Amino acid sequence: MAFDAGILRAVIRQIGHDCIDGRTDKIYQPERDEVVFVLRAGGKEHRLLINAGSSCPRMNLTGIKVENPATPPMFCMMLRKHFAGAKLTEVSQPGFERVARLTFECHDDLGFRTSKHIICEIMGKYSNIIVTDADDKIIGILKPIDFAASTIRQLLPGMKYTLPPAQDKLDPLSVDRDAFNAAARGADITKSAVKFLSTSFLGLAAVTSREIVHRAAGNCDATLAECADTLFDKLKEVVLSADAGGVEPSMAKSDDGMPIEYLYTRLTQYEGAADVTVFDTVGELIDEFYLKRAGEERLRRRAADIFRILSAAEARITKKIALQREELDKCEMGETYKKYGDLITGSIYMMKRGMKSVTLSDWYVDGEMIEIPLSDRLTPAQNAQAYYKKYNKSKSAKVHLTEQLNSAERELEYIGTVFDSLTRAQTERELSEIRAELYHSGYASKMKNYTEKKRQAPIIMKFETTDGHTVLCGKNNIANDHLTTKLANRSDWWFHVKGQPGSHVVLECFPGESDPSESAFTEAAMIAAYHSSAREGVSVPVDYTKVREVKKPAGSKPGYVIYHTNWTAYVTPDEEKVKKMMK
Repeated sequence: MAFDAGILRAVIRQIGHDCIDGRTDKIYQPERDEVVFVLRAGGKEHRLLINAGSSCPRMNLTGIKVENPATPPMFCMMLRKHFAGAKLTEVSQPGFERVARLTFECHDDLGFRTSKHIICEIMGKYSNIIVTDADDKIIGILKPIDFAASTIRQLLPGMKYTLPPAQDKLDPLSVDRDAFNAAARGADITKSAVKFLSTSFLGLAAVTSREIVHRAAGNCDATLAECADTLFDKLKEVVLSADAGGVEPSMAKSDDGMPIEYLYTRLTQYEGAADVTVFDTVGELIDEFYLKRAGEERLRRRAADIFRILSAAEARITKKIALQREELDKCEMGETYKKYGDLITGSIYMMKRGMKSVTLSDWYVDGEMIEIPLSDRLTPAQNAQAYYKKYNKSKSAKVHLTEQLNSAERELEYIGTVFDSLTRAQTERELSEIRAELYHSGYASKMKNYTEKKRQAPIIMKFETTDGHTVLCGKNNIANDHLTTKLANRSDWWFHVKGQPGSHVVLECFPGESDPSESAFTEAAMIAAYHSSAREGVSVPVDYTKVREVKKPAGSKPGYVIYHTNWTAYVTPDEEKVKKMMK
């Protein structure tokens, strides 16, 4: 789903309503291509997010707070220099372009009052953030564009800002019926009306064009001839709804709750094929749609080194286990070698040197005849000793291979727990904890330029059940160890998903209480199932026992514990319910 000019227009309308005359309180740059302005207006704090990345470019008032780097980037420092304490006086959109202009009242280097602009171009991989002075001379730019990058349009400090090159398309805001009819007459009326809109008008994403055609013809596959009479009116209706007071930001979701598409007005094109949710503001809509997608993108970028280490370790251990199992299968021949040695020894009088094989009666299987390979360079006694040697070697190898295989499988399980922790990591501090864990587990040599930082107490999530019990949950293996071995009381209850990677969860008892309520047990088990690799499952088995029954073997990997006395509950994770319990 593209962030088109219509959704940008709706965002600008919300910013104009909530933030005009607001002052810039703080400016952050949590990512290389993302900036957040904290504005105070009307006695409230508003967070304006501008993302100029190639994967999820957008601009909206957001309620999501992200962790910021300890050292601000140079672009952030430049923004703070020019816009700290500045007042937002105007927000506009040139035509129906995917460009927003934010005008601030601030001061120049000599202290005189002046205007400066932040221009946001939300155009996919060409998205950018440009800072200009009152005369539109570029002061700073997030992604400079020189002649090597483009021969058509350059954007560099000191140059005058110019809009992106005009497209040979009509502006849906200003087009009148005559111009629309002229464009329609020049098109093939037997072709798709959706394609006609997308190729003839500025700023319309595919979902917007489909919505216009659906409202005009009752379906999205109509040709231009089938809806030409009403298409112009519906075009204006949808485009101008971004300016109307009755904006209904809506999102279509699949059966599993995953977002499909969104629009700044109500989606009617799905007709019951998807669940359509209407939001109070367009900012909430964009937050909801991009929350998971942008979070995953941010995680992949920040944790690229961890993913690389874990993937390589997983591949190496998996290959090692396959080879060890192959060798272990060969060790099963050990008993056969012993039998050959016994049969040769018992019938040695029948044999002589130089024989390549011998057929003897098998005492172990009711006297059946069996052919035994021999070395013609050895005596019968030496052949027997050679088979006994193979037997002893395979017996010893079986013991060592079994130990090595168990160790490799435990290491593979550990890698799985780190992968699971990584999928739930959201902040830089949580990623730092995972890096520290891998460092202490012997993976530091594979981390580029890693230096261990001063260790802090790990992050422990807190929840509260409906009857008031506190539930603690670790976010990674370091936090799991800290929770189980140091924080939890021995009389509390401990939970963990059965046989899969997941968080340690502790249900705290009230003073003097031995067994919490049944609902508290169920909710704690649900938290454990949700914060595990089985969060999408149904009737997930969760083991629970007293904390005193949980032991951590000496020298074991972070997060590894053992227990022998436990019960098992079966629960289905409910994301909404778990989030409501979070404190």
